Amino acid sequence: MKTYKQFMTEAQYPNWLRAGVAVLVIKMRNLTQQIENETDPAKQNALIAQQNRLLSYISGLGIGVSTEDSALMMRMRKGIK
Repeated sequence: MKTYKQFMTEAQYPNWLRAGVAVLVIKMRNLTQQIENETDPAKQNALIAQQNRLLSYISGLGIGVSTEDSALMMRMRKGIK
């Protein structure tokens, strides 16, 4: 088993972790659209709470996806447009 320091110095994240973050980002985008389309303030607040929870997961993981990972960047760009 690798130590945390070894893991960080190699600067490679496992595929399951990168896929998990991509899924969280997609869920965040869907929530953003739902918030924009919702007219009821109470429902908007509930959706914002869900969005904040997902944000906390991403920031808690402390993951910065490398911009040099061209395959992942292309997948993310396709999902954003």
